[in-house]
Amino acid sequence: MPSGPADQNLVRQLNSALILDHLLVNAPQSRANLAQQTGLNRSTISSLVSDLIVRGLIREMGLEAADSRGRPGMLLELNPGGGCIVGIEINFGYVSIILTDFTARILWQRLVEVDPGTPQAAVLTLAGELIEAAQQVGQAHALPPLGIGLGVPGLVDTQSGTLRYAPILNWHDVSFREVWGQRFGVPVIIENDGNASALSEHYFGVAKGNNNFIYLSTGIGLSGGLMLNGQLYRGAGGYAGEVGHIIVESGGELCSCGRRGCWETLVGPRAVLRGVTHALNNGAPSLIPKLIGHDLSKLDMKVVVQAANQGDQLALHTLADVALHLGTGIANLINLFNPELVVLGGSLAVAGDYLLPTISNIITSEALSAPTQMVALALSAQGTYACVKGAVALVVDGIVREPISC
Repeated sequence: MPSGPADQNLVRQLNSALILDHLLVNAPQSRANLAQQTGLNRSTISSLVSDLIVRGLIREMGLEAADSRGRPGMLLELNPGGGCIVGIEINFGYVSIILTDFTARILWQRLVEVDPGTPQAAVLTLAGELIEAAQQVGQAHALPPLGIGLGVPGLVDTQSGTLRYAPILNWHDVSFREVWGQRFGVPVIIENDGNASALSEHYFGVAKGNNNFIYLSTGIGLSGGLMLNGQLYRGAGGYAGEVGHIIVESGGELCSCGRRGCWETLVGPRAVLRGVTHALNNGAPSLIPKLIGHDLSKLDMKVVVQAANQGDQLALHTLADVALHLGTGIANLINLFNPELVVLGGSLAVAGDYLLPTISNIITSEALSAPTQMVALALSAQGTYACVKGAVALVVDGIVREPISC
């Protein structure tokens, strides 16, 4: 039976998304190169490219360099003027927001610190006001709004766009997609902060173009994102990736989720600071008290790294202990998922020079030999923007992966 117009339109939409995906990762490309990489014939590529140019999503940017193969082709790339995207992160103690063009170039940004005890309603009001301000900037640039991406720490129902539970924030059942979609009139995509950060690394960071990697971010907690076969692995309900709550120590430290012995209680900055504080209170010799003026309230990861740089044994031993626990957990993840890359981000990345050698040694000794030989370790280059740029990537990813009208 011949396919009808609806089937043909769906195929056309999927092929358009395929072109956008290739240009997002590998621009600039000529029409001939796109035909070779996608397997589509040249006439189909030409027709789809023309439609996407009319829609303002891609643009021509000049001829490729001439060679002996024949006439140079016109190079294509995503069009920055195709629209604007709001990326926002709501996390413990702050709200971060950026506005970008379609190529994820930042046009406007704000980071507002909030007291951790601020009521949920007040934080949501602040977030809404920041989104309104971002949209006004987009209007001033004459960029049509493409969507809002949100990264949050906790369990996210990605099908309904609802934050089910964020232990660190103590928030339950916040229907972001429904509320913000009605208010702002654009698609709203919400994701766990670990998954959002992983997508950011995939499109813009050290894992660009890598289809099988694990992202681990250490902050107040430990979040993770799994990129498997080129797609985020979300699980049956969208809750996959909560690696921080793997139980690794029976009866251990109390976690924010209410259980004891979660992996994140042993490997995050809080574990470092807790270990240093405990040792100092028990009289351990260290440069750290002098560095903070004997005021433990000023102790943070940067101080610990500063002390380690000066050869402080307490700082070095504490970081080594955390690296051991990180390495053991990562070795298990390597055995489970056989990634090509493991990316470490968040607050502990500032101590990467001290962590990675120990983590590498632990992986070599504890992970299976075959997958270990295939994996590399890297530090995130996204800094504090990993999650919020990942929120932008959620919208971009939705456009380039899902069928779009042409």
